[in-house]
Amino acid sequence: MKTFKILGLLLTYPEGSLYQAAEEITALLHEERVLPKKSIKRIESFLINQKGKDLLEVQEDYVETFDRGRAHCLHLFEHIHGESRDRGQAMVDLGDAYASKGLYINSHELPDYLPLFMEYLSHCPFEEASGLLGEAIDVIAMIGAKLRKRRSPYAEVFAGIEALSAVKPNQVKIEEALEQAPKDPETLEELDKEWKEAEAFSGDPLQDAGMDCNRCGTPFKTADPLQKTDGLQKMDALQKTVRGA
Repeated sequence: MKTFKILGLLLTYPEGSLYQAAEEITALLHEERVLPKKSIKRIESFLINQKGKDLLEVQEDYVETFDRGRAHCLHLFEHIHGESRDRGQAMVDLGDAYASKGLYINSHELPDYLPLFMEYLSHCPFEEASGLLGEAIDVIAMIGAKLRKRRSPYAEVFAGIEALSAVKPNQVKIEEALEQAPKDPETLEELDKEWKEAEAFSGDPLQDAGMDCNRCGTPFKTADPLQKTDGLQKMDALQKTVRGA
């Protein structure tokens, strides 16, 4: 299901090519029909709005949103394990799950990077992908809730991801995490302190997802290494991605 991959790509560093293909992406989302029409409309609006902005402004906003602090970090185990040793083993388990299906990660990326996880799910049958996504949905929804509070345009992408999940997020847990969340760091000292704080959730939902990945019945079409999805450089590369050419 390319819908999973597309939503993951929308959370990678913006190069502009994705926004230029807004009409094609929207058409493909309608074609697969796994997202509610309301969600597709919001993704379309997101693409159009991002396309209308200066690319440098969009890139600066991306870095400010996802790279400056821990609150919206796209490495999901960061919100579960923090810097504990358990995170390393969870990374190994999830990476092994990818490899067992023929997906090999660029050495510069970590397996808990949300766009990579969405890439993996795109190769699974919808019901399996939706179920695996549900294992991590509380963490994903927590990030999305923080983005909505910040009025970030990326909140719409997270809402779309939530709509694909087989289970709904635990709203009580989400609200508790929001209440305990510190304000965004304004200085380097505050930024350093934020990265040292305890994880938002206990447990290991994504590790469970990784261990369950063998359930996916659809084999990968290629055993080539999965390159780091940090934004597409050219329009033809984008078309290849969304059309599977």
